[in-house]
Amino acid sequence: MHQPSRARELVVLGTASQVPTRERNHNGYLLRWDGLGVVFDPGEGTQRQMTLAGVSASQVDAICITHAHGDHCLGLPGVLQRLSLDGVTGPLPLVHPAAAGEYVDRLRSASVYDDRLSVDLRPVAAPGPVLELPGLTVHALPLQHSVPTFGYRLVEPDGRRMLRNLLQDRGIDGAEVGRLQREGTLRTPEGVVELADVSEPRPGQRFAFVMDTAPCAEAVDLARDADLLVCEATFGDAEADVAAAYGHLTARDAATIAREAGARRLVLTHFSQRYRDTAPLLAQAREVFPDTVVARDLDRIPVPQRVR
Repeated sequence: MHQPSRARELVVLGTASQVPTRERNHNGYLLRWDGLGVVFDPGEGTQRQMTLAGVSASQVDAICITHAHGDHCLGLPGVLQRLSLDGVTGPLPLVHPAAAGEYVDRLRSASVYDDRLSVDLRPVAAPGPVLELPGLTVHALPLQHSVPTFGYRLVEPDGRRMLRNLLQDRGIDGAEVGRLQREGTLRTPEGVVELADVSEPRPGQRFAFVMDTAPCAEAVDLARDADLLVCEATFGDAEADVAAAYGHLTARDAATIAREAGARRLVLTHFSQRYRDTAPLLAQAREVFPDTVVARDLDRIPVPQRVR
């Protein structure tokens, strides 16, 4: 098993949409969250991009696929085979739209290999929670695209932050702190101390992943209060009609979703091959939502620090 890390970051494995370019691999994203690693939409070439990014097979704890278009799933066979080759046995949750089950099955058996990986298929047919991971719940909501598509929202439960000065005032330290956190009360020589006496609420963090879709209420719901929102921005303002015709977002659409949802940081990705320079897309988005960044292949984008 990989060693736990406290890092919370997005490792960008690819940023192209339908057609990869010299600078952009097909889609692929790894969310590193403390000791967890969740891969989203492994497009063609994701296995190689993992190598270039320094991501090992043992860092993949789950895979989520939004829909069955090739730029979002053609890398799945290579990723699964690499995990098996490197001795990962699972079970590995694989979340996907139920309507894409036929294609997922084909991708899983696309070639002959020594399959030692136990895959835990999680088909999604309705909105709601779809997967429980240590410290995170994965929720899915349907999006509006030309094929059945789901976006994902990862939610850390709310907790409490221990306040050192108040603990010291009550003479509580060491193992007693852990016991107080587990049991909610602690008897001390000065009396009973409640957890609320020496702590404050700590809101859980949220991560949202919104891929191919027309603007819709579900996209905003997925992004609600997200600390980090990863969102497709296939087109710019001049191609807004093309975006609408094919069920995609412009960079300005993505920024509008982030603003309406109260997200903290927006990451634009999934760019059409027509844009060699994404600076105009970034400028259009920042007119609406200033805390926007453009993803580039092999970038590592940190999740913003928890709000205190």
